[in-house]
Amino acid sequence: MVAFKIFRNYITVLLLLFFLCFSPLSSVYSQSNSGRSGDDLTIKIAVMGPGDELYFWFGHIGLVVDDHITGRSMYYDWGVFSFDNEGFFWNFAMGRLIYSCAVSRAEANYNTYIRHNRSITLYTLDLPKDIKEKIVQFAENNVLPENRDYMYHLFRDNCATRIRDIIDMGLGGQLKAEFGNSPGRYTLRQHVSRHTWFSPFMDWALNFWMGQGIDGPITEWEEMFLPSEIENRIKNFRYMDGDGNERSLVSSTEIFHISRERPIVLEVPPKRWPKEFFVGLLFSSLLLVLFFLRKKFRAGRVIMGLLQSALGLFFGIMGSVLFFLTFFTNHDYAFHNSNVFFVNPLFLAVIPLSLIFTFSKNAKKRFVTARLLRYFWAYVLLGGLFVFAIKLSPDFYQQNLADLALVMPIAVTMIYIMMRLGSYKKL
Repeated sequence: MVAFKIFRNYITVLLLLFFLCFSPLSSVYSQSNSGRSGDDLTIKIAVMGPGDELYFWFGHIGLVVDDHITGRSMYYDWGVFSFDNEGFFWNFAMGRLIYSCAVSRAEANYNTYIRHNRSITLYTLDLPKDIKEKIVQFAENNVLPENRDYMYHLFRDNCATRIRDIIDMGLGGQLKAEFGNSPGRYTLRQHVSRHTWFSPFMDWALNFWMGQGIDGPITEWEEMFLPSEIENRIKNFRYMDGDGNERSLVSSTEIFHISRERPIVLEVPPKRWPKEFFVGLLFSSLLLVLFFLRKKFRAGRVIMGLLQSALGLFFGIMGSVLFFLTFFTNHDYAFHNSNVFFVNPLFLAVIPLSLIFTFSKNAKKRFVTARLLRYFWAYVLLGGLFVFAIKLSPDFYQQNLADLALVMPIAVTMIYIMMRLGSYKKL
């Protein structure tokens, strides 16, 4: 009896293997793993709106492949990174950030973006079957362990530029032929400001740290480092297929989810310098008020000294980061930054000098520190004027008028105050 059961199970296994190998289902199973027909595939571009974290402010984009045989919808993502990677933060600081390509179920990704209140728009591409097969084969090859990692670059190689290049590859270079030499609307810096305007500090800091390399004219092709710019270009793009027929690249658009109560992405970049100039004048006015009240209210002199120390701390930290990015990292979009001429680590010296000037009871020490502070602020003013002058040359042009507008009024005010306090009697 036991022998009969073993024999029956053996026959069952053989029949099952025979069925899998030679039945019509076997061809589907094999096809789903070794190369699907383009007729059974739908290619979509998924564009996600901005998220909460800074690295999500610029949106996201991915490639979606719907397989009508298996019923699966797979999402190919070239924007995958992990804080848990070995040396992640050091590599990030040094400009050596590794991103990866990964594939997962599209539904799970959609749910994640919805949960984080991010908009999702799907663009179905009208492509011949051979192009769809080519794109899917390229995507599947990219998720292999030996191919999935790449060196991320904010403007030249990111999740959006990878999708842009894949579309262009499928179209035989027609996308780049259309947009590769066409002038873009804005500079890279202006595109960044369109997405960061709602956070005054980060908007100022990012613009302060980025150098003149992002201020030159760019093409529409280069503008597609942003997912939204790819979205704008492909919606109405038409191309020639292999049979010489003109076709619309996008056959249908589906607004899958709309985010709620998020800051909009500006159509026109903001004019930043008037706001920064106002902040600089406001802070300078406060310093002047405290200066004129110093004899009536001793707290006024103390507050003025503490504010000057705070300026040294703030601009010292920002200048130190700028100095580090410019001279010691691979963040090439921070190179050739003329801000370093008037805001740099020297600002840190203002902290002890201001504290000595404010709290020391030794008149000679206070006299010396007042003079040193006057020389320092004169240096800042001259550095700013030098930067403003070289901006007139196209070779040194940088969109840093907002940085000058913030710092220069403060420098002029502090020179005046330190000159007025530059004698024993006035101390």
